[in-house]
Amino acid sequence: MSRPGNPAVRLLAARSLRAHRKAWAAVFAAVAVTTALLGALALALGSTGLGHARVERYAAAPVVVAGDQEVRWTVTPWGGEPTTGTAGLTERVRVPEAAVAVLRAVPGVREAVPDDTFVVREGDAGRAGAATRAYTGRSWEAARLAPYRLLDGRGPRSAGETVVGAGLGAAVGDTVAGRRVVGVAEGPAALYVTAGEARRLAGHPGAVDAVGVLAEPGVPVDTLHARVRAALDAAGLEDTAAGQPLRALTGDGRGGVEHLGAPPARMELLQLLAAVSGTLVLVAVLVLASLVAQALQQRAAERELLLSVGATPRQVRGAAGREVTRVAGAAALLGALVSVPVFPALWSALRARAGVVPEGLELPTPPWLFAVVLVVAALVVGITRLVVLLAARRPGRAGKGRARRVAGLVLLVLGAGSSGTAAIQGGDAAAAAAGAATVTLVAGCALLGPWIARAAMTALDRPFRWFGGAPGRLTAAGAAAHSRRLGAALVPVVLVTSFALVQLSAGATMERAAAAQARAATTAGLAFTGTTAERVRELPGVEAATDVLRSTVVLARTEAGAPRLDRLPVLGVDADGLAGTLDPGVVAGDLAGLAAAGTVAVGADTAGSLGAKPGSTVELRLGDGTPKRLRVVAVYERSLALGEFLLPKGELAPHMSDPYPARVLAAGPAGASPVAPEAVTPPGAELNGIVSGGIVAAIGGLTVLSVLSTLALIGAGRRGELGLLRQVGASAGQLRRMLGLEAGFLTATGLLVGLVVGALPLTAFAWALTGGLPYLPPAQAGAIAGVVLVTVVAGVFLPVSRTTASRH
Repeated sequence: MSRPGNPAVRLLAARSLRAHRKAWAAVFAAVAVTTALLGALALALGSTGLGHARVERYAAAPVVVAGDQEVRWTVTPWGGEPTTGTAGLTERVRVPEAAVAVLRAVPGVREAVPDDTFVVREGDAGRAGAATRAYTGRSWEAARLAPYRLLDGRGPRSAGETVVGAGLGAAVGDTVAGRRVVGVAEGPAALYVTAGEARRLAGHPGAVDAVGVLAEPGVPVDTLHARVRAALDAAGLEDTAAGQPLRALTGDGRGGVEHLGAPPARMELLQLLAAVSGTLVLVAVLVLASLVAQALQQRAAERELLLSVGATPRQVRGAAGREVTRVAGAAALLGALVSVPVFPALWSALRARAGVVPEGLELPTPPWLFAVVLVVAALVVGITRLVVLLAARRPGRAGKGRARRVAGLVLLVLGAGSSGTAAIQGGDAAAAAAGAATVTLVAGCALLGPWIARAAMTALDRPFRWFGGAPGRLTAAGAAAHSRRLGAALVPVVLVTSFALVQLSAGATMERAAAAQARAATTAGLAFTGTTAERVRELPGVEAATDVLRSTVVLARTEAGAPRLDRLPVLGVDADGLAGTLDPGVVAGDLAGLAAAGTVAVGADTAGSLGAKPGSTVELRLGDGTPKRLRVVAVYERSLALGEFLLPKGELAPHMSDPYPARVLAAGPAGASPVAPEAVTPPGAELNGIVSGGIVAAIGGLTVLSVLSTLALIGAGRRGELGLLRQVGASAGQLRRMLGLEAGFLTATGLLVGLVVGALPLTAFAWALTGGLPYLPPAQAGAIAGVVLVTVVAGVFLPVSRTTASRH
């Protein structure tokens, strides 16, 4: 039996590769682009996986003792092993002050320095429109944990004195936030005050944010850490929130104590990049399968000839595999090289948007990490080789495609079922079900491409023949004879249309619904920042006012037997100040109940999923991890704008790092226009929006290339057909009109099928989350249609431009 690696196979592969260089050029381009995109994403995933919060304030402290900034929940499914879910906390988990004395008694500890970080505000916060400034404050003794040394002056000795960080730009003798500057220290902008003043301004007696441990000379970090850990365990010390054991952190782990938002942001970025990579792999498989199948289909006659003169099916498959390995190997190496400069461009785009990637999040890229692009290149080559083997598994036997049709129909049914699931779910579950439905429906359309093209042309056959003249009859006849070719051309058009539609419309639908709810919910005539409702109520003309505190809570629940921890936005408000300022759209209960401690109002969607109603209870973990069992007093419908929970300000504030109002809403004089509304931003929403835009750009670029490449392949394969038509009397004008009708058919059919594929999961998603229909801005819809039209026209006409040129 002949082996694929024997001389005959090598000779077939080499000659075929030279003879079909133009056909393989399309595959080369698709593999190169796919590898470049996946390589950049793989580098981003690796860098994020190695990421950590930057260590600045605690650089001189080998060990830092802090609370656990993660909440955990363990579920034991029936018949299974216990599974634990985790979620990052965004509010400070504090350490009991008693830990300082325990740590000072540990052998090898030179000093244990308590540290509190707070905000000092300056300005007339009680006057509308007054400018206020906020400064980070710490005790001067905590500056040695960096260490930040004095550059000028001396340390503070009284409550009215301060040392400023050099980044503030102040000098000795200046006044900042009502305090006289007596010294300037190294480091970023900050105010350093006496230890007693720091405890007063921090506002949580009996607890500190963290304790920095300085070692005696010659004590190794590992030894010090072991002793500190043993002392904490022996003392039985726990944090002041959820009562969890304190953590003793070393190395990069210390950075998470400084930058609380960095670890949760890292996990969100990691999850999003993994999701994008998975989607791109699926799209790449569809694109490469379409291109490779078309390239091999055009050589069906050649393969039949090889079989008829003695070549075995295995030799033909081996030759095709060797061909694609050479083409894909070179293309993948080129793509791997291109991915290296694409990767920093991706990071720059994310960092350009303030707040998307926190400043404190370090994303290292060690030299060895770049080897991952070679792994990606090998993976793409393997996928391409597998596609070839599947496409050429039975050379010479066309078959009726019964298995393909059955598989395509099954995928359509599964996609429709997933869309139905999205319609009855909520939140992330609806989005995940809608995304799965899109991928499944596109895959089904890819398998059913020839039959979709045949059905569409059947509907248009008579109009083309009756009203299209000779070009119309040629188009109809060509479509009837080559439905598989048309199906291959339709797949990438459907792909680019549906994915762009879903990604752009999902975000636009949510933003539009949230903006509408925010406008309806905000009834206040006045809004203030940098002040409190207590001070605003003293202003003339103010009838009512409420503080608006912004934080997050963690909701624990079970999904498919696994633990799920959702970090959700929450507002803290004054119940007696809501009238005339904020209208959440109550559908059950009464917001007046928020005047009592231990109460909560719940958004309608979340209330439905939890089975909550007025009088029932829900269990939440507040921003610092403190578990709370709260009584539901109201259910409201405008949760897209206000978040899923409303809590009394007094319930939320003690569990916030900075319990100062983000905004104060006030009911002004009668007839005053409502202030500009603000909708809450769910954790990771802005990052999700940017990455969604990246998905559209990446997948859009890849599928546009796929459309051009597929049509170029088809055009190259039909030059002989067009040349024969010219010889039997067809004019160049007639051929151009025939190609124009084909381009119009492909554009219209691809857009229509892509619209149906995208609209089904989108409608389910929009109905589940907003109770309405999906929305896409007209400009974006026009852009999708325009890109598809231009790409299809270019792909149809450019490869055969010489054949259809007029002869003089």
